[in-house]
Amino acid sequence: MANFQPCLQEGEDAEEARNKTTVTALYKALTSNDVDVVHLLLAPYLEWWFHGPPTHQHLNRLLTGAPPYDPSFKFVPLSIVAFGSMVLVEGFDDCRSVSWVHAWTVTDGIITQVREYYNTSVTVTRLSSPEIRSQSGNCQSVWQSKLADNESVPGLVLAL
Repeated sequence: MANFQPCLQEGEDAEEARNKTTVTALYKALTSNDVDVVHLLLAPYLEWWFHGPPTHQHLNRLLTGAPPYDPSFKFVPLSIVAFGSMVLVEGFDDCRSVSWVHAWTVTDGIITQVREYYNTSVTVTRLSSPEIRSQSGNCQSVWQSKLADNESVPGLVLAL
């Protein structure tokens, strides 16, 4: 994680680049246990949504200190991509036994919302673009998780 840098996507605007930098800074702060930086990056009342087994609420336990916190669980991001204010991060634990996707919402440089998905295939579609609307409701994916085994895990669609 220490050397992980977000890749700028072709056509990515300045807001998306800033949002990816904010989320990357959060993962670095979590890895280095820099509580002050974590507090600067997260809204005081972070909106949280979780999909997965209750035993995999590692991020919630890490940020709140709620038991049973497992300090051995480490988030290893593999990819970070931004779509406007939403930043998607896909990764696994350091043992590569659990895949996860975090969908962060960044507002004015502060993370205001997170959606967590564990061992779940996530597909993101953009419903607001004119070309998708003109296809009579036919949604094209703009991003899909790569780590989850799409045949044996539940699949969810996020609409932007």
